[in-house]
Amino acid sequence: MVSVTCMVSTSDGAPVPGLARVDFRVYDDDREQKIAYFDASTQPASVAIVIDASPSVLRDSDEMKSAADALIDALAPLDQAAIVDFAAHTYLQLPFSDVRELLRRAVARINVRELFGDTGGSNIYEAVYLTAHELFPGRTGRKAIVLLTDGQDSGLGLTLDPASATPSPANPNRLTFDDLSRLFSSQDIQVFAVSTENRPKIMTAAWLESHAGQTLVTSAARESHIPPYTLYLAELVRRAGGQLYFLREAPTLEDTFRQIAQKIRAEYTLGYYPQSDPNASPRVGWRRLRVETPSEPHVSISHRAAYYLPASN
Repeated sequence: MVSVTCMVSTSDGAPVPGLARVDFRVYDDDREQKIAYFDASTQPASVAIVIDASPSVLRDSDEMKSAADALIDALAPLDQAAIVDFAAHTYLQLPFSDVRELLRRAVARINVRELFGDTGGSNIYEAVYLTAHELFPGRTGRKAIVLLTDGQDSGLGLTLDPASATPSPANPNRLTFDDLSRLFSSQDIQVFAVSTENRPKIMTAAWLESHAGQTLVTSAARESHIPPYTLYLAELVRRAGGQLYFLREAPTLEDTFRQIAQKIRAEYTLGYYPQSDPNASPRVGWRRLRVETPSEPHVSISHRAAYYLPASN
């Protein structure tokens, strides 16, 4: 079964509750599928809060920790959260727990100044990959990573050349951006990224929605004047589903995190068994996903853009 978690929102970003299975249509490579499983946010969520603790975010660190506390308070009673921070290395402060006091203590332990000696840059995508790979296997229900960062990664060597995101024959064991996409695809983990940078003028919500079906990382992206590190945050969210926020757009970061918790509670999960052309072999590789709500034509639907079908042995 392919599982697709969807976030349905109005034009002003408010979640849309109360939809039923009959309201949804799901397409696999443009072929409509029969929905075999439907869940309207009844299962508890697993939310990993991943906090940048590198020197570049020092000025925002206290506000980021307050926002993490606000998210913890806003989660549903049975939801569980995990706390991770990173600089050059990744640190697990607390595995998944529903004990709010333990979670708040874990957030309080994060100290940017203590990590000044953790030299080697800010390995954002390594931290996100390790969080997904180590904490989420075997977990059911809604799954999300909430990432707080400036987006300036030191580890993957990402540029606006799309080849920088893909495996290299010269170094096949090196982690790549595509590895993250494949891992999130296999586990249906959504990403809510909060950038401490300012939103690029061109990167409006309408612009992001219009590019939902295509990669943002192209050589032509230079003309948009979007910093590559911000573009990759947006691409991560596009591939995994979720939403990209910017620190200084809401009255407080706590407000943003309460909104994220509200959206996680209002998510829908669809499941289907892929049916393809009976006269053709299943197409191996990335397969496009599309979800529609014909009964609610004016809403916005966020979900992962594709999933990966490996070759059978």
